[in-house]
Amino acid sequence: LALLGAGLFLAWNGLLLLFLWGRPGSAPSPAQPRPRLLPAQLLQLAQDAENELRLQRELLLQIQRLQRQKTPKKPQKPPLKSLQKPPQKTPRPRREDEDEESPVIPVLVLACDRSSVRRCLDKILRYRPSARRFPVIVSQDCGHAETAAVIASYGAAVAHIRQPELADVPVPPEHRKFQGYYKISRHYRWALGQVFRTFRYRAAIVVEDDLEVAPDFFEYFQAVLPLLEEDRSLWCASAWNDNGKEGLVDPAKAELLYRTDFFPGLGWLLLAELWDELEPKWPPAFWDDWMRQPEQRRGRACVRPEVSRTMTFGRKGVSHGQFYDQYLKFIKLNDRFVPFTQMDLSYLKKELYEPSFLRQVYSAPETHLEELQKDPPGDSGPVRLQYRGRDSFKALAKALGLMDDLKSGVPRAGYRGVVSLVCRGRRVFLAPPSDWTGYDPSWS
Repeated sequence: LALLGAGLFLAWNGLLLLFLWGRPGSAPSPAQPRPRLLPAQLLQLAQDAENELRLQRELLLQIQRLQRQKTPKKPQKPPLKSLQKPPQKTPRPRREDEDEESPVIPVLVLACDRSSVRRCLDKILRYRPSARRFPVIVSQDCGHAETAAVIASYGAAVAHIRQPELADVPVPPEHRKFQGYYKISRHYRWALGQVFRTFRYRAAIVVEDDLEVAPDFFEYFQAVLPLLEEDRSLWCASAWNDNGKEGLVDPAKAELLYRTDFFPGLGWLLLAELWDELEPKWPPAFWDDWMRQPEQRRGRACVRPEVSRTMTFGRKGVSHGQFYDQYLKFIKLNDRFVPFTQMDLSYLKKELYEPSFLRQVYSAPETHLEELQKDPPGDSGPVRLQYRGRDSFKALAKALGLMDDLKSGVPRAGYRGVVSLVCRGRRVFLAPPSDWTGYDPSWS
């Protein structure tokens, strides 16, 4: 286009020159004297030349505009300052799948012969915010074909691994009826070994195939993971409240979290460091009660919620429905999403939590069961019910509808011997005397 424009420019000027030379009287013969041009003729000649130049200029401008439209712009080099410090732009909000900095926390689902594992997996896949950050690993024992088919139906949405050893476990003669508990413990050891040794994850959420999770199940565990990493007085976080029956919790306070000395299980988070500690001494059976022994707990606590983020629908199992009809089927499952990751959970660190919690408990006025059961209650503030021994605790717990069994002397959901609950819409602390010195394993 540029060459064409230049050619047109030269041709036009050539034609103009020939035109001017060819005008009558413009080229007198040598024999005739050159006539003097009149001022009017000079003025007309100047106007003609100006008009021709204007036309040429417009033609060249049109050619330049056309060339700019056709030719792509070259990127301009930034000035030196912008090379030294890139301009700050407002970052685009990242989707969960794009956030490479967030920790990956696999969900390990332990399954056996329940085809109802579909109910568990459906809720997990429905509520998980990111497949990358929360991969689902289903570890199956028993070799049950129907259950295996259900797991396989999820395709790439879950990873299906199978416990290779299916034979009976050698057990003492008096424990023949507990063969199932031995197999469960063996399966736990193998599956956790796969997560932490083979796949080399740094943390994991453990779920059994008869649990249904709440909408904020993943939000809760994502928020408490940093606490476990920072506070070595914590060794797990659980989605379960052993005393989380309807009427014993405050659904309006679903954001409340507690420390507990009792290992709850039933949807719990642990770090790889804890597995390094537990694996060499993992028990042959009854792994959850073994976890509650002082030798394993070592004075450490778990985080647990006011309102459970899991509920169990598995009445059938090796425990033959123990506690299910009386307690477990009445557990209140949280149905309100709590944005835990946007909250400051540092209050759960031991140095902050313990003095604040004990001050709240022992500043509450002491009351008696008969006064608490009056209709209507005279006051709505928190109160304290005091027990002084094992039998006293069990009697009060049974009267309040709590689970009254103790493991290594620790009450379910208790912290420093205190169990927090709601009774008739009122906060109640079932507590030992203020000079409490520790748990007594003989209470079990």
